[in-house]
Amino acid sequence: MHILDASGKLQLYLQQHQLPEASYGLAKKLDIGDIIGVSGTLFRTRTQETDPDGDGIDAAHQEPSAASEKYHGLKDVEIRYRQRYVDLIVNQTVRETFRKRTRIVQAVRRFFGDRGFLEVETPMMQVIPGGANSQAFKTHHNTLDMDLYLRIAPELYLKRLLVGGV
Repeated sequence: MHILDASGKLQLYLQQHQLPEASYGLAKKLDIGDIIGVSGTLFRTRTQETDPDGDGIDAAHQEPSAASEKYHGLKDVEIRYRQRYVDLIVNQTVRETFRKRTRIVQAVRRFFGDRGFLEVETPMMQVIPGGANSQAFKTHHNTLDMDLYLRIAPELYLKRLLVGGV
């Protein structure tokens, strides 16, 4: 079997006669997305791959997955967005996209941070609709018993930050 983490993929070599019965039974039930701990020693295969010779599987955590699509990548857009973790497990290109996005955001933050800019979060929901000439999304906050509107444009809060000296 293969195990995968952020640093790469590694083949795991398991032999039934070396594993305790409980570990072997657990290994037979493992599926894509399961989180496991393996003990054993490293060795080189004939193809010069470094493999752990597993002599025990310590733990497993079963994550739900889109079973019918897990080996071929997710095609259903609804599942891809609602179960992002499954998409990240089965799609190498999606993982790479998120890694690139993270590096880009870090570079932009570093660029502006080095020049003295501050990063400030502004509210997404506001008491009055404003900031643009369109119909704002309206919702009701049950706990506060008040209507709120989704922010359409950030300029009202950004103008206030300018006045505040940020």
